[in-house]
Amino acid sequence: MYQTGMREECGVFGVYNHSDAANMTFYGLHALQHRGQDACGIMAGEGGSYDIHKGPGLVHQVFRDDILQTLTGSIAIGHVRYSITGGSHFHNIQPFIFNFQKKTFGLCHNGNIVNYEQLKEKLEQKGTIFHSDSDSELIAHMMSKDVYESPIDALKRSLVQIVGAFAFIILLNDELYAIRDRNGLRPLSIGRLEDSFIVASETSALDAVGASFVRDVRPGEIVRIDTSGLHSFSYTEETRSELCTMEYIYFARPDSDLGDMNVHDFRKRTGKKLALEHPASADIVMGIPDSSISAAIGFAEQSGIPYEVGLIKNKYIGRTFIEPSKHLRDRAVLLKLAAIRKVVRGKRVVLIDDSIVRGTTLKHITHLLKEAGTKEIHIRIASPQITHPCFYGVDISTTKELVMASTTKEELMEYYQVQSLEFISLEKLRECSFDQGLCTGCFTGNYVTDIFNRDAKEQ
Repeated sequence: MYQTGMREECGVFGVYNHSDAANMTFYGLHALQHRGQDACGIMAGEGGSYDIHKGPGLVHQVFRDDILQTLTGSIAIGHVRYSITGGSHFHNIQPFIFNFQKKTFGLCHNGNIVNYEQLKEKLEQKGTIFHSDSDSELIAHMMSKDVYESPIDALKRSLVQIVGAFAFIILLNDELYAIRDRNGLRPLSIGRLEDSFIVASETSALDAVGASFVRDVRPGEIVRIDTSGLHSFSYTEETRSELCTMEYIYFARPDSDLGDMNVHDFRKRTGKKLALEHPASADIVMGIPDSSISAAIGFAEQSGIPYEVGLIKNKYIGRTFIEPSKHLRDRAVLLKLAAIRKVVRGKRVVLIDDSIVRGTTLKHITHLLKEAGTKEIHIRIASPQITHPCFYGVDISTTKELVMASTTKEELMEYYQVQSLEFISLEKLRECSFDQGLCTGCFTGNYVTDIFNRDAKEQ
């Protein structure tokens, strides 16, 4: 599909002690589909015997009823994928499954390991053979030698070497492990449904299967789930809470709770801050579906300007289709959005968007509104200017592809042919999180970890 902005990350889901674990995982992955549409997979079983099915496509395309019926057992893990490290080839689709000493090891990962190349080279020098191009495979090889003598010790020794962002769900024999990186960059929550435990990237996936939220996995924590319940271990004392800001701004579903805050509430607050920081004289406020709607509602409430639905999203456009010409590529965004002419014609519009990455999508939308007769367009962005690449599992491009890294606000206004363009400040954005720690590296270039091989992205 024609991509002009950020791509989603990945989503992970796990079920322990449920008679219909694979089907539960199927519904959980549906609730996480927004985090990855390239591929998906489910691994299920019990008693050390596990089956796996995975493939490219959406969850409902990969898992037909007849396939789900073959995935039996009370334990399951699942993954929806957007490829970050490694391509979209079948061997990179998760869950990964390994056999060590006639035992089963399953792995799902959301995030990105920034010292992957360095760790991989060390392992290869010792004779390790990698079966995929994914950084996720590292943890299995790092643990392989002594994982069955002491799984927790093996995990601890491996995890302290990893730099970057990760939320791991690991299946080891008949134990489930939920693990989060030391900075808490990627979310991971635990829920309960009667005698079953659920682990998911977002609380919306817990809701989807009827599970009650128990707690988040803490930064730097290993949670083992077995027949006696939850057991907590720390693999480092050097922890911080630095959740990726883009989880709030763009990636997570509005009905998810991240940390102590609901995503919809956070986005509404950014809209209100925008209205105070950068007011506009206009007739209506509109949000670009879907992740900008909450911020637009907040802007309208704070400013007193009526909120209107002026753009409609066509939800039946697939993610892949033939684009034989530049003309059709340029129309790709318009296939997904349509303007309601009677709402926008002759109106001064405040148009809310969550972010500007490459800037192309917004150009098509402003053109669409002008074709529909909009009188004025005032763009307000619910994030600061993205000027640096992300190294933690978000496909925010190289610096040269980030429009705000080399373009002034005035130049972008002229490109869009709009009356005004403003971004929320980083200070006001932080106020929306109630002092919760946030990673803001893509806005500032100040990253929460050491960065390896950064030159390739900063060209």
